[in-house]
Amino acid sequence: MFEGTILVTTQDKLRLTRLLNEVDTTGEDREHLDDLRHELERAGAVAARDIGPDVVTMKSRVRLLDLDDICELEYTIVYPHEANFAEGRISVLAPIGTALLGYQEGDVVEWQVPGGRRRLKIDAILYQPEASGDFHL
Repeated sequence: MFEGTILVTTQDKLRLTRLLNEVDTTGEDREHLDDLRHELERAGAVAARDIGPDVVTMKSRVRLLDLDDICELEYTIVYPHEANFAEGRISVLAPIGTALLGYQEGDVVEWQVPGGRRRLKIDAILYQPEASGDFHL
């Protein structure tokens, strides 16, 4: 896993920190919550207008290449109450959601998921709210 600094918007960092403070951390998802907390701690925060259009932010829709299963995936990173896996909306609290946040197009992300370790290449960011001028989603 990449251990450098990732970038998130100041607004995303604030909202996600608030979410982590409100969610029950005693349940079975505690490890996933700890992973997101760790990612946010190491993340650099920038104003939404200053984030690059090639960075995965909240509400971004990304096309991924699974380097192990050699298949293409599309996901939108959303807040837990908006998640619907059948529609491709995965929660930022899900392992892959946490793994993608703050990385850039072209990056390869390795992350532990319930089915084992996954290697995913961020092939394209199909939609990013900040690049589209949607700063208040």
